Amino acid sequence: MHRILPAARLAAALFLSIVLAGTAWAAGSDDSSSSSAPSGPYEKGVALVQEQDYTGAIEQLGLALNQEPDDADTLNYLGYCHRKLGNYEEAERFYLRALEIEPEHRGANEYLGELYLETDRLELAEERLEVLDGACFFGCEEYDELKEAIAAYKAGQS
Repeated sequence: MHRILPAARLAAALFLSIVLAGTAWAAGSDDSSSSSAPSGPYEKGVALVQEQDYTGAIEQLGLALNQEPDDADTLNYLGYCHRKLGNYEEAERFYLRALEIEPEHRGANEYLGELYLETDRLELAEERLEVLDGACFFGCEEYDELKEAIAAYKAGQS
């Protein structure tokens, strides 16, 4: 059996503490050259979604989509914004495009399921839940939220 000498153990501990301290310092350091403001149209659009400025978000996300027309995340956010504004047909179009690109996109599947509930298409919402069940092997927030929305929808129907 090998024994680690006390000096080697001390050196290893010292090295580890220096590495961990350096990592913590770097994570908490303030680099004045970086900005916390969103830089590109996608980032600006996401920030506007978080502020619930869906019209402004659509404008920025449209610019992002022009740069990357096959970005499922951008398409999903555009669908979300249109759904929140009550533009269900437009929202559905964006969600379906996102799912053409990435069929197991968790956000697009959840939000499309919610759109289906908002437009009284329960069976289609349940299909989205099945897709999420397969995509979320160990479970995920999107599955849980759509499952709850479906349960609430069914409770409201009785």
